Amino acid sequence: MDIHRGDRFDYMVSISSAEASLSEFVKTNFPEGDAKRSERYVCGDMNTSIIKTVKGRSILLQHDVVNPRPYSRLNQISGTKGIFADYPPRIFVDGQEKEEWQTLDAFREKYQHPLWKTSGELARKMGGHGGMDYIMNYRLMDCIKRGLPPDIDVYDAAAWSAPTPLSEASVAANGASQKFPDFTRGKWNSSNATGFALNT
Repeated sequence: MDIHRGDRFDYMVSISSAEASLSEFVKTNFPEGDAKRSERYVCGDMNTSIIKTVKGRSILLQHDVVNPRPYSRLNQISGTKGIFADYPPRIFVDGQEKEEWQTLDAFREKYQHPLWKTSGELARKMGGHGGMDYIMNYRLMDCIKRGLPPDIDVYDAAAWSAPTPLSEASVAANGASQKFPDFTRGKWNSSNATGFALNT
């Protein structure tokens, strides 16, 4: 989405559901007198945040680690020419013959990243989210060995960490919007993904 490479997070709003799952779990699984029974849980079961970028893009971010459900990675990116959704991976491209999801097979040969082509089988054997963890670590080590700037830098890490305190502040303020700090000090609109000056 070009975050810090032409766009940046601008503000977010966040709301949380009531808390119920952890209290119910403790009540069902721990006997009277157990110290767990006196714990008070303040986080809602489901937190929903919406992030708006400077260029007007929106991101829906949900956090729920207590409600029972099968494992899933509900990722989706949607734009003017199509949509990609994950788990299971599927794609729809504007103008295609049938209005139904396609598998990635038709796109894999042309668009698969070279790292997946050369290391995908090993990555899948190593595990970790279908091999993603291996590929990400491999790429970071490769950048370090070759003296290349990493694909994800400290500015990305700061921006990706900011939703936690901003969400907490928004929930406490009944969903009021919270501004993201500009960690790049105005250099987010540069095409240069790295090398932001620390002392500007």
